[in-house]
Amino acid sequence: MQSRWNAQFTLLATLCAWLCVGCQKSGDNAQPTAAMNASTPASGTAARADVSAGPKSDQDPKHPVFRIETSKGAFDVRLDEDKAPITVDNFRNYVERGFYSGTIFHQIIKSPLQLVVAGGFTPDLAEKKGLVPIRSEAYNGLKNRRGTIAMARGDNENSATSQYFINLADNTALDFKARTPQGYGYCVFGEVVSGLDVVDSIAQSSVHDVSASKLTGVPNEAVVIRTVKQIK
Repeated sequence: MQSRWNAQFTLLATLCAWLCVGCQKSGDNAQPTAAMNASTPASGTAARADVSAGPKSDQDPKHPVFRIETSKGAFDVRLDEDKAPITVDNFRNYVERGFYSGTIFHQIIKSPLQLVVAGGFTPDLAEKKGLVPIRSEAYNGLKNRRGTIAMARGDNENSATSQYFINLADNTALDFKARTPQGYGYCVFGEVVSGLDVVDSIAQSSVHDVSASKLTGVPNEAVVIRTVKQIK
């Protein structure tokens, strides 16, 4: 994300120096993604059963399961179309276009946030152009708990396109609090249901900063997303 960073929460003015997830362009609009604020959750917080709407049938069309195959292994995410229909449809659209194949996990944040970010860069850190930004559904009641998948965005709550992140801990400061620029939070739209250990392994990668792209926490060895496909 050819990054420009703006604060979403009050503390972001000081945190954005290390949390430069980047910006993504849609047409002529630069879209900075997930400049995020955080409390400091304990590493290794256990995954909870209430991170989504609850257990669903494997054949439930409102809760499709997608497999994300990476160079470090595969993990599955169950999306919640009941709570986040716009966001799930947006993710499915990118999947069906093959947009995510060949992209990388381009940022790993270890403190105070704990998350990994993907969905917009190639291994040579070329930014892929996203589609039209979508309206945020962060008010849907789903929380940024360990194992959830959420949309990355910039200071405008309605600026998310293709990029997403996976919470490695309970990042409660990213939750919706109010329909204001300071309190809108980041939209959770599903959870990892299999292979969370793969995500944890990705998070253990050694990282470096790339000043030319204004990205921090870039894995030294590219973690490439080979395919994303719906399996249920």
